[in-house]
Amino acid sequence: MAEQAENLTPITVITGFLGAGKTTLVNYILKEQNKWKIAVLENEFGEVSIDDGLVAESLDAPEDLITMDNGCVCCSVRGDLVRTLGQLAKRRKDFDAMILETTGLADPAPIVYTIQTNPKMSDNYRIDSIVCLADAKHINMHLDEKKPDGAVNEAQHQVAFADKILLNKVDLVTEDEKNKLKARLKGMNKFATVIETERSRAPLDQILAVNSFNMESILTYDPNFFDDDGEKLEHRTDLVQSVGIQFGGNLHAQWFNMFMMDLLRERAEDLYRTKGLLSFHGQGDTKFVFQGVHEQINFGPAQKPWAEGEERVNKFVFIGKNLNRKELTKSLMECLYKEDEE
Repeated sequence: MAEQAENLTPITVITGFLGAGKTTLVNYILKEQNKWKIAVLENEFGEVSIDDGLVAESLDAPEDLITMDNGCVCCSVRGDLVRTLGQLAKRRKDFDAMILETTGLADPAPIVYTIQTNPKMSDNYRIDSIVCLADAKHINMHLDEKKPDGAVNEAQHQVAFADKILLNKVDLVTEDEKNKLKARLKGMNKFATVIETERSRAPLDQILAVNSFNMESILTYDPNFFDDDGEKLEHRTDLVQSVGIQFGGNLHAQWFNMFMMDLLRERAEDLYRTKGLLSFHGQGDTKFVFQGVHEQINFGPAQKPWAEGEERVNKFVFIGKNLNRKELTKSLMECLYKEDEE
């Protein structure tokens, strides 16, 4: 698994609301580093492309900049993304990494889904990380925006999907405002790393070639993330939150599969991201991991098995809306294998 992943070209997806500083970040990456040769996939929402002029001057070879300016990557131009990456497949070895800068209105879920499920994409590329830029001055307004019935709050989606959150423009808010905002972002997605930046100047070694979007990433999470801190969060169905659950024992494979099938059938729209580390009865020392985006789940054995004497602790991460920790924990623990019920 690891060797195969190393042969795939990593794609860093940059999201964030309009004006958060995505193009500034891309320019910074292309000007500040000479370690990697990077291909930029940039798209503008609208008929006239503007940002490509800002970015192009940073590139050694302007022809490496590919602009898809007839719509949003995750909407009407999703076909263009596949076609563009397909055309680049023969040249992908020329690049160490690719950056996909999304429009501020883009929901990253369809982008991830397309790259992971289209064979032409998954045979050549992998998602390396999802970096969300959050404008410290205005992100609260976007997170609180009420959408028409059934519509997605894009800012909440972007925070929920991120592996890295760049809290940008921190120089424009007070220390108290910044701390409250960091606490809010952590409440929505406590598994993402929050990095403070000014003018999108992020430490590159923390956002490029980090391989943070992978099934194994749950193995590196702080154990405290899975503790129930006892805080009584306001229960609102429109708010994004993250829940971590862990408990020991071996799972019954059939019962767990039935639970996940029911959960995804009923709640896929509310579940933005899911991750798991699993121990199954009857599977010896094989450690299993999974990662999901809405209803799409990638599942398989971890790179390393359970070590001799290692405690078998199952870990689960759910990021989404209307999550009930107690109900999820109860349902998951009902999937544990019991000797007297086999």
